[in-house]
Amino acid sequence: MRHVMSKEIEVLTSIESLGDERRLTYYKVGTKVLKTMTDELVGMGFEWFLPIMLSRTTDPLWPDPGASIEKRIEVEIYGEKVKTMQSMIVHKRVLVSLGPPKFFIISPNIRIEKKERGATGRHLYEFTQLEVEMAYAKMQDVFRVYERIMTEAIKRVKADMGEDLKKLGRDLKGFSPPFRVLSRRELERKYGQSWDTALPKDITEPVWVTDIPREFYDYEDLKTGEWRNFDLFLPEGYGEVISGAEREYEYEKMIAKIERDGLRQDDFRTLLEIAKKGKLKPSSGAGLGIERFIAYIVGAKHVGEVQPFPRIPGIVSQM
Repeated sequence: MRHVMSKEIEVLTSIESLGDERRLTYYKVGTKVLKTMTDELVGMGFEWFLPIMLSRTTDPLWPDPGASIEKRIEVEIYGEKVKTMQSMIVHKRVLVSLGPPKFFIISPNIRIEKKERGATGRHLYEFTQLEVEMAYAKMQDVFRVYERIMTEAIKRVKADMGEDLKKLGRDLKGFSPPFRVLSRRELERKYGQSWDTALPKDITEPVWVTDIPREFYDYEDLKTGEWRNFDLFLPEGYGEVISGAEREYEYEKMIAKIERDGLRQDDFRTLLEIAKKGKLKPSSGAGLGIERFIAYIVGAKHVGEVQPFPRIPGIVSQM
């Protein structure tokens, strides 16, 4: 995937491009991908929940070196301030502790990215994640779930839509799990601080990357400084498509990390109250960027091509 020129973005966001033959094929592939992944998860015993979009609490996305948020959206309803969802991680932690032991959510996210990210081909300001959470699971358990559903989706697309892929000039290779697991520290030694942009251009198959310093809810070993979290990176420059972790569940540890990161405890009151009562279960989970995964499968130049109404940073269209 390469940087996209402004003229290409103008064509992409034109309402007339909705029915382009190539775009229509992208939509068909997206349907096949979503059906396959959700069928696989239901078959594995996961419950399926619908998302919410407004809440007093949401993912702070801080301090995450990969975040580039220009504005966080708050609105007032019924005399109370609520935020739009940046991800449902806080809700997932509560639900997996008090509800079913494993579930998934197809969850829309609103992240108002900086305008310059519109040209990367990889970023949107509205996108959708396939979120999974499992009580008492480890990172490797999450790896296996996503490897299974993604591989099965690609297998079904290749089997049922081979002619469509041929028309797109897309020959999918190198998707054979289990995927390699690399440490962020070794990647920094090889590529420097920009490892996350260098890696996707230098691999031919997906790679898990672990130990990435970020939000308070990801498990951190305070003695060694190691984070039990991960991203999955796609080749051909498509970059990070999954982000997840084993989760923090101890009250005092979360309080200390929230204070360290300069966050407000009141923004996570329910989560902290459950943890204080000892009812917050250890869990692991992640979110897969659906649009980015579909863009990779079809070989789209910009991830916005797989959305009927592209949400490209810096552009607010009539629709």
